[in-house]
Amino acid sequence: MNITTEPVETYIDTLYKPLSEELEAFRARAENDGIPIILKSTEMFLLNLMNIKRPTNILEIGTAVGYSTACFAKKVKGCNVTSIELDEETHQKAVRNISALNLAERVTVLQGDAETVIREQLSDQTFDFVFIDAAKSHYKRFFDAAVTVCADGALLISDDILLKGGTASDSYIRSRRHLTNIRKMREYLAYLSSLSYADTSFVPMGTGIAITVLGKRG
Repeated sequence: MNITTEPVETYIDTLYKPLSEELEAFRARAENDGIPIILKSTEMFLLNLMNIKRPTNILEIGTAVGYSTACFAKKVKGCNVTSIELDEETHQKAVRNISALNLAERVTVLQGDAETVIREQLSDQTFDFVFIDAAKSHYKRFFDAAVTVCADGALLISDDILLKGGTASDSYIRSRRHLTNIRKMREYLAYLSSLSYADTSFVPMGTGIAITVLGKRG
């Protein structure tokens, strides 16, 4: 369930234009297989942000099968994308998909816990655009790790922040097994709001997006 009404989301989807026939087929395969990938409305929004920001070094936390990874690399010609996926089998699928799209020269897909990978393998890099779409209860530690390798002025996008409305209101909670994720997400959004070195906007579109702009630190 998305947080916007179904008719609104359906209408927005009619305005969607895939970046290429290859990516259109990629999206169709993922959706048919029930693999969660970014919504069409979210994709359009993020790619337009990239038109504005023109990032050169993108970090993605949560690769899944590599669909959004491929979109980022296709959209911003010449940029480099580093994506981190925890699950080993899913990581291998993403690597194959990126290779099939001839993007392996500019896209690196790493396997492991994102915080650990950032601190142990990426500490010498600097990113200007970060997309977080992984385990929801771990967003804060992913964000804090990502900030350490970000340039001043970097954009950090957190996806799925409203958790089918549960973050905003208990009335949307359908199962107690989601309570930990919801509690952690509420804490994370409050944390983003409290940061003195960054400004965050919370956008109620799709499944909810937080857009954080880093200021000068230190």
